Amino acid sequence: MSMSCALCGTEATQRHTVAPLGVEVALCDVCHAGAAGGPVDGPHWHCLTDAVWSGEAAVQVLAWRLLRRVEAVWARDLLDVVYLEPEVQAWAEAGGDGGAPDGAQVPEVVHRDSNGTVLAQGDTVHLIKDLPVKGAGFTAKRGTAVRGIALVADNAVQIEGRVEGQRIVILTEFVKKS
Repeated sequence: MSMSCALCGTEATQRHTVAPLGVEVALCDVCHAGAAGGPVDGPHWHCLTDAVWSGEAAVQVLAWRLLRRVEAVWARDLLDVVYLEPEVQAWAEAGGDGGAPDGAQVPEVVHRDSNGTVLAQGDTVHLIKDLPVKGAGFTAKRGTAVRGIALVADNAVQIEGRVEGQRIVILTEFVKKS
């Protein structure tokens, strides 16, 4: 019985281990090459628009990592709307495969609050000043608790969180860890 590629649905010919948790997924030759650091350009990678919403965490992680490497507007737009559970997001950000092409090291990004305290995925922070939220039509008030923050992987001065039901980007200089 043949298996389908977890990313694109074609016939899988390889097993790929999603680091660092070591979960294996079945992939076709093209997806396996991309996951191993090969090129991720061309129409084949549009399959990631469905794969990133998979019910399997390992597939979500692999699709998220590959989307970060796709040099196309549609991939950036998709990453802006994708939501991963905090533990899945942490796994995706932990890297190991697909994070940097050609084996390059991705520099560690450290997020710090206004007092210099290191922030972690899922922390609760409080706003230290009123912040007008562009495009949402409200002001996030000083003292508002933002629970379960997400760290912006490639930007040490930005975090994401929900305020008044809206997912917003917040600069770390305006928060204090609780």
